[in-house]
Amino acid sequence: MQLNDMKVIVTGAAQGMGRTFTLELLKSGADVMAVDLASDALATLLADASGLSGRLATFAADVSDEHAVKAAVAATVEAFGKVNGVINNAGIFRDRLLVKKDRKSGQVQTMSLQDWQAVLDVDLTGPFLFTREVAAWMVENDEKGGVIVNISSISRHGNQGQSNYSAAKAGLIADTKLWGEELARYGIRVGAVAPGFVETPILAGMREDMLQAMVNRVPLRRVGKPEEIFMAVRFIIECDYFTGRCIDVDGGVSI
Repeated sequence: MQLNDMKVIVTGAAQGMGRTFTLELLKSGADVMAVDLASDALATLLADASGLSGRLATFAADVSDEHAVKAAVAATVEAFGKVNGVINNAGIFRDRLLVKKDRKSGQVQTMSLQDWQAVLDVDLTGPFLFTREVAAWMVENDEKGGVIVNISSISRHGNQGQSNYSAAKAGLIADTKLWGEELARYGIRVGAVAPGFVETPILAGMREDMLQAMVNRVPLRRVGKPEEIFMAVRFIIECDYFTGRCIDVDGGVSI
């Protein structure tokens, strides 16, 4: 599929990698429904996208809310006439060790069920809901050639302090393979991208020593740029023989 043929939903579109994905898609002529919880950031995105080739619409929604997801898909069809893709990018962190004993007080701290569930709801249930609703619309309307792109993470291999996030991102890869097999009969492809450390507002807020320690783990000795992650997203969209697989874009961390 060519980018200028896309009528696509991008979740977590108002900031970070999602913002870059949205702007790059618009530059290439795609029509994009930008979904995010942050209404103010969506308004800024709408202003910044003025004059680009594709059309942009916005929808404020919690990706883990089934009714909101259905409404976002319906709004996309209303705005663009159809929907033939989704980039499941929205994600949150609630990092904490599973169990930790404080050295001074001796008190044992644990990851809360609330933090576990919050990450699973956004990072795994959200992609499930959007993929289900977009795929169902395409199947019902005999829309061939659609594509789903899931944004996973190298943390899917397991990363200390991220039991919830690692589980969600690993589950997303499993679902990418499963959905790729299930939906192929309808002409719908599914792929995933697993970024490593990428320049985002989250990294910008880190202490310099922590950031340097992170960079030292990367064979290429730098963090990635959102535009570099988009290159993998673009490949999945444009390569009609790609489905059910994940592309690692991590500077070599997972070698």
